[in-house]
Amino acid sequence: QEQLVESGGGLVQAGGSLRLSCAASGFTFSTYIMGWFRQAPGKEREFVAAINWSGGNTRNAEFVKGRFTISRDNAKNTVALQMNSLKPEDTAVYYCAARRADTNFLPTSRKEYNVWGQGTQVTVSS
Repeated sequence: QEQLVESGGGLVQAGGSLRLSCAASGFTFSTYIMGWFRQAPGKEREFVAAINWSGGNTRNAEFVKGRFTISRDNAKNTVALQMNSLKPEDTAVYYCAARRADTNFLPTSRKEYNVWGQGTQVTVSS
């Protein structure tokens, strides 16, 4: 059974950093595109970042602006999101997502991902 489990969320002051991690199981991790999404209260779930199967190609949302970095370790079946210079507007539940790497394109739509984690809360105080 395909499963994703996020960890690393928490409360941080504005300007601080957090590193989210997502552990995958139940599928061949190295053949999947991995992504991070987030959902703030009352808002739609939005794309944050994605990484291709090898880690050689990444894509970020405009609001990331060099603050976040997505990476993966295929030997450990994990994907991480390093978040620096956090802002209060980054407060959200962050979700890890996966889809088969059947395309060279890194999708930003949540509809393109078929495996989801339960999410981890990130709260940034001002």
